[in-house]
Amino acid sequence: MDEATIDRIFIDYSIKKLRQQASRIQDCLAQLDDGKIWLRGSDAENAIGNLVLHLSGNVRQWIVSGIGGAGDIRVRDREFSTRGDVSKTELSERLSQTVDEAAKVLAAVTAGRMLDVVTIQGYEVTVMECIYHVVEHFSGHTGQIIYATKAVIGSDLGFHTHLRTAAAAHTEKTP
Repeated sequence: MDEATIDRIFIDYSIKKLRQQASRIQDCLAQLDDGKIWLRGSDAENAIGNLVLHLSGNVRQWIVSGIGGAGDIRVRDREFSTRGDVSKTELSERLSQTVDEAAKVLAAVTAGRMLDVVTIQGYEVTVMECIYHVVEHFSGHTGQIIYATKAVIGSDLGFHTHLRTAAAAHTEKTP
């Protein structure tokens, strides 16, 4: 980790959480075939594939474009209207590439930029608020993907097996 300043701790932890959550989504995708990734109970629900497209679009728009300055190419409505025409492999690669790009952008954010105001989707937010929004948003949808995956495969994914005993040793200082 860089010098232990509040901004570096916040940014480095944000990168770590995005990567951790993306890894959990990748684990979910690995256990599902293309058909199951696009299952939905009703038209009012999002399939796992839609959520992965949505997360990729959100991270790209808010971090890669909003903070990093890349062109904003997002078509948000398409993230939800897609119905199975994106393969598991493509979803996985898109998510991985987007999180990698976002991590590079975040790693370059300086303390001086944290209070800069950016406009994304018509919202004026500081860079710090932008980062916080993306990590929180990503985590919420990761929970939905984990829940949906468990429902489809009918078993636990094992992300917290280390907590099942009183003597569980933690390898991280924070969850």
